[in-house]
Amino acid sequence: DISVAYAAGTPVWPGDVPYSCGWTARRESGSSVNLGVVTTSVHAGTHADAPLHVESAWGASESLPPQAFVGAAYVVALPVDMAPDAEISRELLASLIAPMTDAENGGFPSRLLCRTGHSVARGAFPESWPVLSADAAAWLVQSGVRLWGTDAPSVDARTSTALPVHHVLFDGGAYVLENLSLHAVAPGRYELLAQPVSLHGADAAPVRALLRAIV
Repeated sequence: DISVAYAAGTPVWPGDVPYSCGWTARRESGSSVNLGVVTTSVHAGTHADAPLHVESAWGASESLPPQAFVGAAYVVALPVDMAPDAEISRELLASLIAPMTDAENGGFPSRLLCRTGHSVARGAFPESWPVLSADAAAWLVQSGVRLWGTDAPSVDARTSTALPVHHVLFDGGAYVLENLSLHAVAPGRYELLAQPVSLHGADAAPVRALLRAIV
């Protein structure tokens, strides 16, 4: 399980709505059932951004294609001494992917998950995290990548307002997973099971993300 839970206490983007679960009916008060109501930002835990998140004319959460989030996926880990505000260059990414791109493993991966080490799974919202350079993002979509996932809160930098990585990926037909929990996952090839919830009209959808070893 590589999901960050939608739970009380899960760190959210500063100013965003945290998760809470309340009750509209309780058995202790005489109701026949317990009936819960949830309030949360859809970005609070592990989630798939919809294109609507960055462009009002683009597709909402119901447009997220299921097939992009299920199938072979490669986990890569950034160097532990990499600066938290560094860009992930095309050259670095190519060196991390190279050991996994032979013909036996199916060639260039269509789903990539990146362990930056800067995750809310550690218990606090990180100040910064490495993100793809524009060149690296463009190279990924040109190479056929359909999904870029990160353990960081966003595929763009915390201070970014232009959100260039979101735009390059969505423009190229790729999708985004954010807030993964990858600290205990070794680099390598896995099967990813990360279906977005069938939520309509939103700019993102919660995900329960699982990895299964390929043997």
